[in-house]
Amino acid sequence: MTQNSGEDASTFQSSTTYSSYLRVDELLSLQTPLSDNPEHDELLFIVIHQSYELWFKSILHEMARAQELLIQGLTHPVLAALGRVRTILKVLVGQVDILETMTPLQFNTFRDRLEAASGFQSGQFREIEAVLGRRDSSMVAHYSPTSDMHKRISLAMSRPSLWDSVLRYLELRSHHIPRDILNRDVSAPYAAHDEVQQALIAAYRTDPEAALLLERLVDIDEGLQEWRYRHVKMVERTIGMKMGTGGSSGAKYLIDTLFNPVFPDLWNVRVQF
Repeated sequence: MTQNSGEDASTFQSSTTYSSYLRVDELLSLQTPLSDNPEHDELLFIVIHQSYELWFKSILHEMARAQELLIQGLTHPVLAALGRVRTILKVLVGQVDILETMTPLQFNTFRDRLEAASGFQSGQFREIEAVLGRRDSSMVAHYSPTSDMHKRISLAMSRPSLWDSVLRYLELRSHHIPRDILNRDVSAPYAAHDEVQQALIAAYRTDPEAALLLERLVDIDEGLQEWRYRHVKMVERTIGMKMGTGGSSGAKYLIDTLFNPVFPDLWNVRVQF
């Protein structure tokens, strides 16, 4: 009986458990307020922003997969990957509701401790913007040139964006995309293009699978704008028009980012149906 008990214990200790697989002990040790006597609401602030970073990681993972599949012309698995991105964006919006349970007075009990820290410095969000097509050298200004995040964002800005992969996908399906667009310098900003829009209209009218994929991209673009809007209103509700932490302009900067679509061609064709 004693020997069997020992074997059972050994088996249990060597088995993968919920806690060991998810590294729960390590995960729960990462919420570290900046003072020995932390304010009650600081834990919520940390948890929300750490969870944002985990979701950003998942979005990058799904978009990388989507680009691989687009180049292969595989519609249905791309729809699944992009649909997951859209659903994650909905979760990000929902988390703003939780953050807004913290009043301005509660936030200001620990805001000064943040010093230069700001959500503006989220490298993963900058990487997401780069994958979606943003090309702006200022996106790496907050990072040391030798840092991993500087390298990741710079690399994302130097390779084809998600939209570039979509154009290749459309070309594979015999929708005419101009050669100068397909062979353009992908490290330069993309501008809406009339001939691309004509190809999109043809895809919408004659290619139901491609049309589904294009609408999924519109979902993502709309979801990103929705998250930006909720973020703007949350910041405005919490600190008004004060300067943000880290020297950012706070709500003013966020307002300036609103209503700038990621995929302008997809919005421009709406008036042509």
